[in-house]
Amino acid sequence: MTHPLSDLAPSEYGEPLPPGVSPKVLRDELAAAAEWVSQYLSELTGEPVSRPMPATQRDRLREAPLGRDGVDLGRVLDFVRDEIAPFPTGNGHPAFFAWVNSPPAPAGVIAELLACAVNATCGMGDNALMDLERGTVRMLAGLAALPDTTSGVLTSGGSMANLLALATARTWFLTRRGSGDGPAYDRDHARLTLYYSTQAHMSVAKAASCIGLPAHRLRPVPADAHDRLDPAALRAAVTADLDAGLLPFCTVTTLGTTATGAVDPLEPVTDLCRRTGMWHHADGAWGGLGAAVPALAPLYRGVGAVDSLTVDPHKTLSVPVGCGALLVPQPEHLHTAFAHRASYLTADEGDALPWLSHATIELTRPGTRALALWATLNHLGRDGVTGLIEHYLTLADRLRRRIAAHPRLELLPSGPWPVACFRITHPAPEDPDELHARIAQRVQARGRAYLATVAVRERTVLRACLCNYRTTTDDLDLLIGEVLHAADADEPPRPR
Repeated sequence: MTHPLSDLAPSEYGEPLPPGVSPKVLRDELAAAAEWVSQYLSELTGEPVSRPMPATQRDRLREAPLGRDGVDLGRVLDFVRDEIAPFPTGNGHPAFFAWVNSPPAPAGVIAELLACAVNATCGMGDNALMDLERGTVRMLAGLAALPDTTSGVLTSGGSMANLLALATARTWFLTRRGSGDGPAYDRDHARLTLYYSTQAHMSVAKAASCIGLPAHRLRPVPADAHDRLDPAALRAAVTADLDAGLLPFCTVTTLGTTATGAVDPLEPVTDLCRRTGMWHHADGAWGGLGAAVPALAPLYRGVGAVDSLTVDPHKTLSVPVGCGALLVPQPEHLHTAFAHRASYLTADEGDALPWLSHATIELTRPGTRALALWATLNHLGRDGVTGLIEHYLTLADRLRRRIAAHPRLELLPSGPWPVACFRITHPAPEDPDELHARIAQRVQARGRAYLATVAVRERTVLRACLCNYRTTTDDLDLLIGEVLHAADADEPPRPR
């Protein structure tokens, strides 16, 4: 019996079956897309940082139905140009200072397109991109001053890397205690406690929730006057929990806090972890590569002794979103936590290396991360990586000096990572926190610059982060001017 769908197959007419197209059509559309990408990136500086999205546009994107008939391939470029590109986050613009969101590096843009064409999964099987991922992870480990034994996996970002790290730490801790399964697992898991600074990224607490730790067994440790985790307070918290019969299993330090760019002390935390049998995970999503910069390297003494490290190349190195990484000096701990077998997935690699899916929760994994990271790293070179970070540090120093010298602005302590936190010195009589939130909103709405607010010691402050390789000192002056313009809107009219 002939299948009824056989009448619909067009292959007998020599035409490609959708979604395929002829080589000429594909070549023409790729050329048009490449031309648009080049023009779009080159003209960003002359465009507003961001635009408010009309309600009709939101509805059109959220609710548009799928038509019965397909459209020409060229419609993809038209759609992006008309419906998507006019409403970006803004992080491609040199006057974007809100979050640690970098613009895409040109090498990464090209590499992602090429990797999409190859379309290999970096989780299973035998393909070059999976070995390339292993190589790029080792490059990151070298920049971070981790041991030569270090391996790991690329992730969608720091949140996923932190989740993998805590899951690995839990498995490692319980396995060492002989309670990796059964009633002993239930008994010990119910007593696990996690420690991190009050300045830690919110993804740490979220990851703890994902692996089954309730909020009452999370220990946000006070920070010192420089926003760094206080080792004495950590030691006191761990001691109290041990005395109460709980099981401290992991401490997370932060290398480059989101609010002020602080770097937690590494060596005293590692020493405490070794003496109490804990895992030491360092969240360096922003500042994980600080050891590669001479000016920052003293703050990273002891980084090679951590048990795991998160790094986000899509932050510091401008690899296109999303490319994070979890680096583990003893990678067998990853395999213990995540290796699972199935009859339909039988590893048969010539060099007997485990599939990367055995080191993470993902099976199907995009090769775009590996190639985009490789292309960006090789385009920069080791000196280029150092120079890029130093460029951001220099810009931040110049911005802080401008703020400190201005009579209407108050610079708050921050750093060493490139961020400036500041306030208006003479706010209106109303709530100053609300005022600063409103100033940030006004700056965003004007579209000439973009910054956000953050809470520092329970005060709302303006925060400018430097992570765009296109940013110049002119953009710093523009930002200050926009902040003062927004602040003037709250000033009463001056008498003539």
